[in-house]
Amino acid sequence: MKENCRPTNPGDTCAVKGIHRNVINSVKQKMPESVALFELSDFFKLFGDSTRLGIIWALSESEMCVCDLCALLKMKQPAVSHQLKNLKQTRVVKSRRDGKVVYYSLDDEHISKLLKMGMDHISES
Repeated sequence: MKENCRPTNPGDTCAVKGIHRNVINSVKQKMPESVALFELSDFFKLFGDSTRLGIIWALSESEMCVCDLCALLKMKQPAVSHQLKNLKQTRVVKSRRDGKVVYYSLDDEHISKLLKMGMDHISES
């Protein structure tokens, strides 16, 4: 990296904007649209709550009904149902009805992979 890439004093800004034009152009071509970044940000916010993560983790292990999730997570039904609604709206969770019981599962394997990658990351020493 060129010496003039770094500000000389703390708090200073770069003297020259865009020193490495080839890098900027290469990255710019690969950047998602702003709308996609906004949607991705919202998606990752779902993982920022330990209650939702508990539900997601449980559903990565098995399809479950609300009552079973409540028992597992030691939570009241309205709280679990509220979180399931949010997760369903964002296509993280899907549901199926069997008689009077609604079973929930992860919408696809990508969610399980994200959980595993996140757990692998925090488990590194």
